[in-house]
Amino acid sequence: MSLISFVGAGPGDPDLITLKGYRRLAAADVVIYAGSLVNPKLLDYCKPEAQKFDSASMTLAAIIDKMAEAVEKNESVVRLQTGDFSIYGSIREQVEELKKRAIDYECIPGVSSFLGAASQMGVEYTIPEIAQSVIITRISGRTKVPEDESLTSLAKHHTSMVIFLSVQSIRRVVRQLIAGGYTAETPAAVIYKATWPDEKMVKGTLANIADKVGKAGISRTALIMVGEFLGDNYTYSKLYDPTFTHTYRKGIKNVTANKD
Repeated sequence: MSLISFVGAGPGDPDLITLKGYRRLAAADVVIYAGSLVNPKLLDYCKPEAQKFDSASMTLAAIIDKMAEAVEKNESVVRLQTGDFSIYGSIREQVEELKKRAIDYECIPGVSSFLGAASQMGVEYTIPEIAQSVIITRISGRTKVPEDESLTSLAKHHTSMVIFLSVQSIRRVVRQLIAGGYTAETPAAVIYKATWPDEKMVKGTLANIADKVGKAGISRTALIMVGEFLGDNYTYSKLYDPTFTHTYRKGIKNVTANKD
């Protein structure tokens, strides 16, 4: 009997799918893909006879039925999810339904859009002595967020923050972040469709990012990034410091020559 391969599609650029994910996709008999978010160029990797189904208009039951039908025929199935399905990927509900039907599955991780976004900007979320933690979250909307995880509650930590599924409410996002403790001068950025050909990038501060996003016409499919990691202050790590000793390198002592 065949199994279901959940494959993270990567952030957008079709070259950013993992090699293992590519191999599963290229060999699949049936591909169920998130058409509203997955780059359609990824489907070029499929063999010509592969059956392709866009899940954008399908219900959970319809998706699982299609998977079960293919497994009964011993066909290989790829469920092509956005970015990396471990973040806002709706994978849990699919896995639970497959378990009920005793259908085997595997999970092949992808590159999340929050990683693709940082790479496109050439930034690091964790900078020594500036930021060493990252919060990945979203604003409450039709999908509710636990009160303890509200933006106002999380903002008090002043960490690097990546906010998904919220750019349509960016003014509310800014208000909550400032109410929670970020200053209006905190660096902020918004990236629309990171790594896609039509990517847009807007940089500013919490004081002006909403206006800039409005002028750029960004209202969906974008990440909001907030924190001092986007600013001009930074320190170098100890990893390559010549005076820092670790398992693979002995520290070099600073010796001042005696000229007497």
